[in-house]
Amino acid sequence: MSVLEKFRLDGRVAVVTGGVGLLGKEFCRTLAEAGAAVAVVDVNAEAAQQFAEELTRAGYRALAVPTDITQPDSVAAMTAAVLAAFGRVDILVNSAALDPKFDPQAAARGISPGAFEEYPLADWNAALSVNLTGMFLVTQACVRPMIAQGKKGSIINICSTYGLNGPDQRIYVKEGRRVAYKPVYYTVTKAGVLGFTKYLAAYYAGTEIRVNALTPGGVFNHHEEYFVQNYSAKTILGRMARKDEMNGALLFLASDASSYVTGTNIVVDGGWTAW
Repeated sequence: MSVLEKFRLDGRVAVVTGGVGLLGKEFCRTLAEAGAAVAVVDVNAEAAQQFAEELTRAGYRALAVPTDITQPDSVAAMTAAVLAAFGRVDILVNSAALDPKFDPQAAARGISPGAFEEYPLADWNAALSVNLTGMFLVTQACVRPMIAQGKKGSIINICSTYGLNGPDQRIYVKEGRRVAYKPVYYTVTKAGVLGFTKYLAAYYAGTEIRVNALTPGGVFNHHEEYFVQNYSAKTILGRMARKDEMNGALLFLASDASSYVTGTNIVVDGGWTAW
């Protein structure tokens, strides 16, 4: 088999949570282009259906599976739907996560959004439920068919540079004014993703179930110019990532090209964590 052939995913089935997110869509399309049938798993049912239909019209095999990954019954129904449609699960991409958004209520109270001292317990618990418990539930459900298929598969957990390093809160300052803080839950849960990855990789020793993490750097998504400049200045390449620049690493981890890779973390951050 040639090296290019090792990247092919013909006959395989991939489940992508957060499948209509900025990177989730990229991951679904990449896996489909490589030959996999793709389950677009997302809590947004309408968007998942529209995107799955878009992939289908482009000639790929895709299925929308609306799912609340924090609910065991919803996750069980998702897995059953994927198996009914495609008969197997070979690849799981855990991309679903809560990502901090601007909090106008905090701003109205004169509190910088995301400030640790005033961070709401409800928001902390919600983030843990999606970013860690949801990943746990989906992985637990999808690994069972991998075991039944001969103990073979690839699980890819999406992390963040903020799971490796504490956030540099200075990049959220605009014209000398604090705009926001990256909240505590993001670093804590993303660091937990790495622990979960290493645990599972070691747990499945002796099988061909491989578990790895992919850590993106900041991806441009119509950010304000002050943020783009602040962020870009901290990267070796001097810019934010394009949304398609994680796809090569994702396909590598999903395919046989990485058949001797497990328990590791591939960082695609433009050099953010290198200095």
